[in-house]
Amino acid sequence: MLTIGCHLSSSKGYLAMGKDAVKINANTFQFFTRNPRGGNAKEIDPTDIERYLSFAGEYGIRRILAHAPYTLNACSADEHLRDFARRTMADDLARMEYTPGNCYNFHPGSHVKQGVETGISYIADMLNEILKPEQTTTVLLETMAGKGSEIGRNFEELREILDRVQLNSHMGVCLDTCHVWDGGYDIVNHLDEVLTEFDRIIGLSRLRAVHLNDSMNPLGAHKDRHAKIGEGCIGKEALIRVVNHPALKHLPFYLETPNELPGYAAEIALMREHFCD
Repeated sequence: MLTIGCHLSSSKGYLAMGKDAVKINANTFQFFTRNPRGGNAKEIDPTDIERYLSFAGEYGIRRILAHAPYTLNACSADEHLRDFARRTMADDLARMEYTPGNCYNFHPGSHVKQGVETGISYIADMLNEILKPEQTTTVLLETMAGKGSEIGRNFEELREILDRVQLNSHMGVCLDTCHVWDGGYDIVNHLDEVLTEFDRIIGLSRLRAVHLNDSMNPLGAHKDRHAKIGEGCIGKEALIRVVNHPALKHLPFYLETPNELPGYAAEIALMREHFCD
């Protein structure tokens, strides 16, 4: 069965997100833990959570993915910004335990002229502070397009972070199709080879989720601009191959294309139509 969903607004709570997912024939979804451009999070409503968990069980919603706000930079040169990232992520992970067994995705951050080695060290230090042995949430490093001084522009950088995290059994990777394409990995013509390289450097067992996006940019542009499925440089046929690849088809896929619910519904229908069980 294809597990696919899209990014939904969390402003109305978990149950509302679950109902929106069902409306568009999704069986998973992604959401921001808080305002993506700010720091405050809504208070958890235990009743909403209870009703959502019952609804999710009834409708087969599986492995939802929380996304950290874009403002977090765990490897900032500013100590106060690094502390903000640490405190926010620690709070997010505590909140995630209300819906146990799911995943939390974040952009590793930008080293801002400090150098990759320093950036990786800061990220790993933060993760070593906030990860708890008893948590049920898996924290995912997202593959990045490599714009500016982003960490995670290649598989080697993500592997180095993972190697430095003491509780790395709680860690995984989210592969973003737009980002890896913009980062120079040719998933259109050489998907098998890209996944073989991922397996050699990181290990496919670490891959827990896929952001399914087309890209407005050519291969290796390092710009990160998402496009609707079939309207970008990756193309519909290549993304259909992604969801059907034997190494990926068991994973949850999350659309982050520039769409409203009707557009997401059409893309989900397209992928379901071409998915081979």
